[in-house]
Amino acid sequence: QAQLGESGGDLVQSGGFLRLSCVGSGLRWERLAIGWFRQAPGKEREEVACISSSGGTTNYTDSVKGRFTISRDNAKNTAYLQMNNLKPEDTAVYYCAANVHSRCALSGYNWWGQGTQVTVSS
Repeated sequence: QAQLGESGGDLVQSGGFLRLSCVGSGLRWERLAIGWFRQAPGKEREEVACISSSGGTTNYTDSVKGRFTISRDNAKNTAYLQMNNLKPEDTAVYYCAANVHSRCALSGYNWWGQGTQVTVSS
């Protein structure tokens, strides 16, 4: 059974940093693009970052460019989201998802984790 699990969420002050981890099991991890999403209360879910199966291509939403870094270790079936210079508007539940495609794509995220809460205080 395919599963994804996130960890690393926490309460931090503005300007602080966190690293989120996403571990997959039951998946052909090395063949799948991985995305990080977030959803804040009352807002739609948005894709924050994506990394291709090989790690050679990464994409970011404009609001996190220069602050967040997505990476992966296929030997550990793990993806990471390093978040620096956090802002209160980054507060959300963060989810990782695996895409059926090897490249980042708008659709195809078939497997999702349960989410981890990130709260940034001002």
